[in-house]
Parts: sequence; C-alpha cells; structure tokens
Amino acid sequence: MKPGADWPEGYGRRVLAGVDSTNAEAARIASQLAGPEWILALEQSAARGRRGRPWRSPPGNFAATLVMRPSERPDRVALRSFVAALALFDAVAAATGRAEGLALKWPNDVLLNGGKLAGILLESAGAGGSLSHFAIGIGVNLVAAPEAAEVEEGALRPVSLLSETGVAIGPEAFLDLLAPAYARHEACFVAYGFAPIRRAWLDRAARLGEVITARTARESHTGIFETVDEAGNLVLRVARGRIAIAAAEVFF
Repeated sequence: MKPGADWPEGYGRRVLAGVDSTNAEAARIASQLAGPEWILALEQSAARGRRGRPWRSPPGNFAATLVMRPSERPDRVALRSFVAALALFDAVAAATGRAEGLALKWPNDVLLNGGKLAGILLESAGAGGSLSHFAIGIGVNLVAAPEAAEVEEGALRPVSLLSETGVAIGPEAFLDLLAPAYARHEACFVAYGFAPIRRAWLDRAARLGEVITARTARESHTGIFETVDEAGNLVLRVARGRIAIAAAEVFF
C-alpha cells in the first residue's frame, strides 16, 4: 500500500511482512539512512517492551519504529517520547473521531477509557555523548489486547481500539495518521523547544493532581502527581517535599 496523501515530506516508509522486532530492524539499518524512517511490521516474532519484557503483537495490531540520527544531546533527544505520545493521541483521535476517554500516562503510555492502549519504547546507540541512532518503538492494540494475566501485577488492564470503540483500522492506515501527526509535533519541538510539547502533554495527562505511585528499581514513592518538569521528569509531592523522578513505573 502506498503512503496516504498526507504523508510527511522527508520521512521514509518501510513496510515489512514480518521481522523479529522493528526496533531491532531500526538498529540494523540506521547507518544506511539519509533521514528519519518509519518501519512498520505486519507481524513481529520477538517484540519487546520496557525493561526487555516480551510484548505480544498479534497480526492486526500496530508495531512500528521511527528511526532517526539526531545531532542533539541525548537528554534532549529523549524528550521525543513526549512528541511521540502527543502524535499517538492525535492519531487515535483521528481514527475514532473523538478524543474523549484518551489520556497520556507518564512516561510512555496512551490510555483509552482507563486501560492501556499503546506503549512507547525508546532505544538508542552511541558513545561520547552523541547518538549514532535513536529509535522510537510504538505498539498499539488496534484489534486485540493481552489478557490481564499477561501483564505485571497492579498494571492497568490492556485494551484494544476495536473492543473499546468498535473502530477497525489496519496498521498501514493507522501509520498514515500517525506519521503526519508526529511530523507536526516534531516541527514544533525543533522550532520552539520542549515547553509547548510539555504544556500539551500535561493538558492530556492521566491522574494529574492525584495520588499515584512511582516505583524505581530501588524504591517506591507515593505522592501527588504535580507536573512534569522541563527535563521530562515526573514531579511528585510527597511527605518530605517535592521530588523529581527520571525513570520509574507508575501505578494508579
């Protein structure tokens, strides 16, 4: 299938019938690319999520990676997870014709009616403070969601777009919505920095102002979700004051 009429200029598009994982494919081809490229797999045999967890990706669901070779500092490049989250929000809203029930969960999830619809996985390679490539892996439960028993205890229930809204859309058609949405937010990020991206993300944030729990590898923090700071950190108000958390699993 050819790209949709709104496909963004300067972005490549590669559709694979099958692959181990789109992020792995991104690492293999990154050095050959002249510009950013979307890699869509209609089927994955070794998909993975955060912290190396297996990610079930049945046919009909969306599994893609945007790979690029950015020149900015790694900490700034990583803020593109928020760019991708906003693009996902817009793509789902475009597919369904409504934004009701959609929310963004720090750091990298998209929620629909309180359940997890989509996740984002960032991977990169490089040395000496520069990146050779940066990959934004995106998985969306378009037609099927994992069973509750397949996810971590305490995690949000997985949901699919089809089960929650009755909307059926294929992976390639969804990519034709996601790619231009990403390009719009990327252009804003490049021109104006993280501030407008941060504001837009907070406007769509799940449980802002409510009590949540953030678990790092070593400890757990429960407090009021106050904001996301200028570095993308989660800011919690806990008994001893405000704390900023760079990486954690968040539980409601």
